[in-house]
Amino acid sequence: MNFDFSEEQIALKELSAQIFEGTSNQDRVEEIEKTKDRFDTQLWNELAHANLLGVALPEDHGGLGFGLLELCIVLEEHGRSVAPIPLLQTLAMGALPLAEFGSDDQKNRILPQVITGEYVLTGAFQEWGINDSLSTSLKAQEKDGKWILSGAKPAVPAANIATYIVAPALTSTNEIGLFLIPTEGESLTITNSSTTNRELHGEITLNQHQAELLGTVAEGKQALIWTLERIHTAISASAVGCCAKATEMMAEYTSEREQFGRPLSHNQAVTQRAADCYIGTDAMRLVLWQAAWRLDSGYPAAEEVRTAKWWSAEIGQQVVHDVQHLHGGMGADIDYPVHRYFLWVKQLENMLGGGSAQLSELGKLIATKAKVAAGVA
Repeated sequence: MNFDFSEEQIALKELSAQIFEGTSNQDRVEEIEKTKDRFDTQLWNELAHANLLGVALPEDHGGLGFGLLELCIVLEEHGRSVAPIPLLQTLAMGALPLAEFGSDDQKNRILPQVITGEYVLTGAFQEWGINDSLSTSLKAQEKDGKWILSGAKPAVPAANIATYIVAPALTSTNEIGLFLIPTEGESLTITNSSTTNRELHGEITLNQHQAELLGTVAEGKQALIWTLERIHTAISASAVGCCAKATEMMAEYTSEREQFGRPLSHNQAVTQRAADCYIGTDAMRLVLWQAAWRLDSGYPAAEEVRTAKWWSAEIGQQVVHDVQHLHGGMGADIDYPVHRYFLWVKQLENMLGGGSAQLSELGKLIATKAKVAAGVA
């Protein structure tokens, strides 16, 4: 089996790395985190200029026409930089479902503005309580041919700078619809909070707020599942980038930091833990590419997506914990660059359910498959 990237994918990876490394460093990240919106517009415009905001969007609207796998390549490079930009939110949560299920009018109005960097999109898929996206807290009612939404959603990333929010809502017929919600208007309010990785997430409240339906109500549930699978995979890609860079920083630190007259990396216990970090990150990457490839190829990938998200949550946490520990006292310094990777992986772990939630869903999928194979269901 050939795991090598194509020439186009290699070029995409190199271009992404060049932009992130050239435009965003740790000092720049720290500077942007102190601003009101916590949004690096300079980096965002650089990505737009290189057409990387259109990496997985149709060529008809100005995008590059690649798939989820190529988007994950860019997201991994973003994870390596931990730059404060809403890349995952705009593309995986907003633009992908819009490109797949939106009408021609919706796509023509919005996608070109996303690709040029003018519009930021996001998604409201987190839920109260057990965080089940299929049990949405928003209600939708059709009045005179228009859809009106009411309710509240927690932890909407980048809501403060988004032009549109994609969110599921329950219709009067108890069906789930996927909706495109404009953020303008007094009938929508946003209350921002700082999160674990210093991003701003907003609690949104809708009071008879007008929205647009993506696709049809009949396909709403499947559209939501389609979207969630891609979001989970995108989250995993970002986590892989964070862990890869953190592991590299740890390798450099332990090679240079001396104790008792020799580098820390010469100690066997240090070497073993460092190896675990490398192997764990590579395993995370392997299951990520499996999930992304199957989704792009049109194969069922529910189990592979849950597996990738579990690895990014559980093994990702092990990697960044070990990295911090191997940094000794420097790892406990919240101003030291490596600590930011720990915060990012913790934030990504809990987005749309951590490791236990993924195992629970994976168990249900395997049990259902076993019943079908046995002729029970």
